[in-house]
Amino acid sequence: MVYRIALLVSAVIGATTVAPHGANASEAAAGVRTRESINFGWRFYKYGPDETPDPLVYDARPEITDRRETRPADERPTEAVQVRSDQAVLKPWILPTANAFIKDPANHHARPAGSPGSDFAFVQAGFDDTAWESVDLPHDWAIAGPFSGGWGAAVSGGMGRLPSPGVAWYRRQLDIPESSAGKSVFLEVDGAMSYAMVWLNGQLVGGWPFGYASWQVDLTPYIRPGGVNQLAIRLDNPPESSRWYPGGGLYRNVWLTTVSPIHIGQWGTCVTTRDVSPESAVVELRVEVANRSSSAAEVTLSTDIYELGQDDRPSGDPVASIEPAPLSVDSGRTASIRGAAKISSPRLWGPPPTQEPHRYLARTRLYAEGEVVDEYDTPFGIRDLRFDPNRGVLVNGEHIPIRGANQHHDLGPLGAAFNVRAAERQLEVLREAGCNAIRMSHNPPAQELLDLTDKMGFLVIDETFDVWERKKTPLDFHLIFPEWSEPDTRALVRRDRNHPSVIAWSIGNEVGEQYTGEAGAAVARRLHDIVKEEDPTRPTTTAMNFSKPDMPLPAEVDLISLNYQGEGIRDAPAYRGLQGIRTPPLYPAFREAFPDKVIVSSENAAAVSTRGAYLFPVTKGVSAPVADGAGGDPDTRQVSSYELYTTPFGSSADKVFRSLKEHPFVAGGFVWSGWDYLGEPTPYYLSRSSYFGIVDLAGFKKDRFYLYQSHWRPDLPLVHILPHWTWPGREGQVTPVHVFTSGDEVELFLNGQSLGRQRKTPGQHRLRWDDVAYQPGTLRATAYKDGREWASSEVQTAGAAAALDATVDRDQLLADGRDLAFVSIRIADSSGVTAPLANHPLTFELKGPGEIIATANGDPTNLTPFPSSTRSAFHGRCLAIVRTNRDEPGELKLTVRAEALRPVSLSLRSR
Repeated sequence: MVYRIALLVSAVIGATTVAPHGANASEAAAGVRTRESINFGWRFYKYGPDETPDPLVYDARPEITDRRETRPADERPTEAVQVRSDQAVLKPWILPTANAFIKDPANHHARPAGSPGSDFAFVQAGFDDTAWESVDLPHDWAIAGPFSGGWGAAVSGGMGRLPSPGVAWYRRQLDIPESSAGKSVFLEVDGAMSYAMVWLNGQLVGGWPFGYASWQVDLTPYIRPGGVNQLAIRLDNPPESSRWYPGGGLYRNVWLTTVSPIHIGQWGTCVTTRDVSPESAVVELRVEVANRSSSAAEVTLSTDIYELGQDDRPSGDPVASIEPAPLSVDSGRTASIRGAAKISSPRLWGPPPTQEPHRYLARTRLYAEGEVVDEYDTPFGIRDLRFDPNRGVLVNGEHIPIRGANQHHDLGPLGAAFNVRAAERQLEVLREAGCNAIRMSHNPPAQELLDLTDKMGFLVIDETFDVWERKKTPLDFHLIFPEWSEPDTRALVRRDRNHPSVIAWSIGNEVGEQYTGEAGAAVARRLHDIVKEEDPTRPTTTAMNFSKPDMPLPAEVDLISLNYQGEGIRDAPAYRGLQGIRTPPLYPAFREAFPDKVIVSSENAAAVSTRGAYLFPVTKGVSAPVADGAGGDPDTRQVSSYELYTTPFGSSADKVFRSLKEHPFVAGGFVWSGWDYLGEPTPYYLSRSSYFGIVDLAGFKKDRFYLYQSHWRPDLPLVHILPHWTWPGREGQVTPVHVFTSGDEVELFLNGQSLGRQRKTPGQHRLRWDDVAYQPGTLRATAYKDGREWASSEVQTAGAAAALDATVDRDQLLADGRDLAFVSIRIADSSGVTAPLANHPLTFELKGPGEIIATANGDPTNLTPFPSSTRSAFHGRCLAIVRTNRDEPGELKLTVRAEALRPVSLSLRSR
């Protein structure tokens, strides 16, 4: 069957553009809903490793008995450990926060009497926190380090060797004006890692344990309008709680929203479309209204629809309107209303380069007794989406092969603290490679990240969980899954269901329930049904690295998502004898078992490499598992950048490309991974970040980037040569030369002498000259396409390092305390040729209204703290990240120095 969807973009409380004090201009004029950023002015305290934290725990936890630091990524998850404890816990007071996301009222949680923690000093207004650290949000308490080195470290390589575990407090005074009396006031937290619990004026309000969830608590019963209101938030990040770096703290935005007691609910709009064509489209809007007043209310809702500009502001007059309609809402209840409007000649949302991601905005006004009491903006985009089992994904009738990347939530040297510009840069680099889709691995993303994918036109698979009831690490989120999986799932879908970039919901990744037959399938069925209740328009899926076509779990979801199984796991000759999951290529078997379902390669490749590292000899095969002395160096802990080596369960890009071409019914796939990320440093767990990315942690492109670019962008003239050509001491030794190109032929020259002309054969994605004897000079490659010269490139032997060169992604910045400039430093010889072996210590100095918040070089073994202003270059490159000061415009000057090298300076302007 063809799975057909027509739908739209994201429901956002308030406006997407926040004016001073958090309200957009329309809201401020109307005197209704205000949404104020409270990111600035926090005090922070984290218990030290020798301190005993306070006893205000969410729940008792099992004892950690398995402390292995090198768990295989595809190891079978295990059954949860039962915990019995007499310890007093706060869970009964936190669970009621989830009630709005639990469908059956019989399963709602009743709040016990009392307010645990009210007598604890940190929640009291009179507590003196001036000795605590002053921080602004988003804040990642661990990213500054220090790193933990060696085996048996406090935090192992799997979690990034950074001090993310621990208990910490955030405090901030809230200025709640007298005019807020009689209104509803909510604290909205976009992400808190993890087990968050909130007190206001000494009273326990509520909380949310899942560190990736967005949530709100109602402050109304506890506020003191016109006086000082003391907010305190406790977080508790367990050790051994993640397979990658989770970060720690209030690492996404935090808001204070004030509304009338009668208001549009949290994520209370749902936009869909139907009958989409170039001539017209019908926009349908469902709005949920909450009545927190003491009496029933008769209200009226009306909605105007505008085109939405790149500046996130509505432009021009409304293009359509939903006529006013009445609604009755009982006291203490919610009610919903539906309306529709037709838009003529709609500007459709679609992925570049063949389509444009046009967006609209629905502005809904809520009237009570003739007055506007609430106003709510919902950005969205009109598009027709179909899933065809024979072709894959069609957007507005056009077949869009998925050329995707998996992305973890960290921003490299900035850690988990979300920053719009840093996330945008990651997407820009991936877009340059030809990437058109992102899988959110393996958890709800920041809301602003989906705003970016909407604006830039990426397709997104939005994912909820990495674990269900069975655990992958001793203290991961399997501990809360039984009670929180329903609210976590509903919260994600309600928050993100209107984003046009979101094309499917993934309810899990490589979960242990793949191994439990019908019992595991029942969990999948429950989550699938929850998603469909919240959003019947998009398909569900779960990423499977073990489930086979004859097992019950795959039947419970709409799309078949395969991690590594499509091209086969440990099935090639080079992988024989390895332990772990082993499967032949399974695309045909799943196709036969589920002919009506689209198949997606949700994770593929899992190739590993270090930018600029080339190890010899080079495997003759197209794909090989990395091992010490075979693609990997155990002394330097680096992996060869010939881009042929993989994890034991992985495959090279070459093999993946071939497999996808041989199975054209597969919708496409997502490479593991787009960027390197903190944690999971396979194969060398003494390192602190992964080797998987096609882009390194600093944002420098690996050779593999160009292999993907040559395949994903066949119309881009491209030829890329590897390795570099500076090899003192290798004169006369065999140094294989590989070329990636979007052409079909390449001729290679060494110092002007042709080494032969090669033509790609079907299924071949690189050209190899494996017998080249190194001699200094110039390697030049000329690519041809259809017999005509297509592109050319060269690499030269570098002389002695002589100078520094600096480039910046943007030299005009905003003085908002958040905007960033990414400055790339290159070490060159006297002729300007990059010195690929240079590792000089660099010193960075900034003058002007800003600060250097991080430096990085892409070396996964480097344990220098990211905030350091001194860092060694790695293979000739280094990065500095400059942030502007808030409300301090002016010129910034960055100077970089290194001993015996000519320094470099670069100017930026903050406005």
